[in-house]
Amino acid sequence: MNTKLNVAVAAALFAATTGAQAGIVIPAGDWTLDIGGVVNAFYTTTKFTGDTGAGTGPLGLGAGDASSQNNITTGLLPNYLSVSGKTRQNDLDVGFTISINPGASTTQSGVQGSQQENRQAFLTFGDASWGSIKVGKDLGIYGSDAILNDMTLLGVGAGAGNLAGNTTTLGRIGTGYMYADWKSQIAYTSPNWNGFQFTAGVTQGWNAVAALGGAGSTDRSGSQSAYEAKASYEWTGDVAGKVWSSAITQNISGVGNAAGAATTPGGKERAWGWDAGTTINLAGFGLTGYYGKGEGIGQTLQFQGGLDAAGNTRKSDQWYTQATYALPGVGTKLGASYGRSTLDGNGADTFSEVQDSMWVLGAYHPLTKHLNLVAEYSQTKRELDQRAAADLEGKAKTISLGAILFF
Repeated sequence: MNTKLNVAVAAALFAATTGAQAGIVIPAGDWTLDIGGVVNAFYTTTKFTGDTGAGTGPLGLGAGDASSQNNITTGLLPNYLSVSGKTRQNDLDVGFTISINPGASTTQSGVQGSQQENRQAFLTFGDASWGSIKVGKDLGIYGSDAILNDMTLLGVGAGAGNLAGNTTTLGRIGTGYMYADWKSQIAYTSPNWNGFQFTAGVTQGWNAVAALGGAGSTDRSGSQSAYEAKASYEWTGDVAGKVWSSAITQNISGVGNAAGAATTPGGKERAWGWDAGTTINLAGFGLTGYYGKGEGIGQTLQFQGGLDAAGNTRKSDQWYTQATYALPGVGTKLGASYGRSTLDGNGADTFSEVQDSMWVLGAYHPLTKHLNLVAEYSQTKRELDQRAAADLEGKAKTISLGAILFF
């Protein structure tokens, strides 16, 4: 059973170019330990243009004309130290993974930062004949393939000018797909049947936050569990590839915190989302396409912005396309991608639609077997269509240069 770092697809993207093998394997009695991780840092310069009222948020697009930021920070992947173990006991494959994720960005003298995450702490047990069960905290099921196939996973993407001091930037989160995030879960994964596999599980219910660009706030309780599932089919050969689809649903109940009011009993809404995607690889070329749709789920972070001020669900969708090419002989991967996330306003909202989009050009060069040099240029844009006022638009243009190491 594989209990290695669950950003293994990031390592796979790297390994596909360099042939690198992730992890330091140590025999330890009945156990085999695997120590692995990621270290990365980037110099970024971001120029903001457009309307200051376009909204700040994670994308940082409300800074106005002539505003700029220069930062040294981690990219979409945090710095990562992961310890995994596996053993065979009583006809079961048993494993665990625990990780820590220290930030690499500081913004204040004398303060070395409290930004640290613990994204993984889970155990697994099962057998190749019937599958495996995971218990604990790990990458969410819904939307996981969208982020794990994003080329900016090795780079920066969006948010470099607004998330200094944080553990990560946004990559394409919120400009093409929703964040799968890291969730407490109990999940079952089937055996791999000639390339077909599925996962289904129950995850911790999250609260829903309605606030969006001053549109009002009515929070709702996420006391009900969420249910998530995904299925995929992967094939090899001269034309290799993968297709996948995932879904999530959760009941959100209770109304409160409207204009600072105390929580009071209220109605119940069902938030849901689904997605589908594919990636195809042929002779160094890689093509990826993705689409997702939801209601009450939000646009960037799950259950944030999915409700209006009256507690009613908003509709949203997101999509991105991506093309990459690995140069023969040198292994340098060149890529271009474009994506958009849209949130529809309801009658009670001051806006009719919010569109966040980004296009990215990237180059990812394997300097050694484990070390990549990265150069990216991204342009992120928010278009806020308002009902009773002039429409607003904000842009952020970012150049990123840095390195990422897998071990």
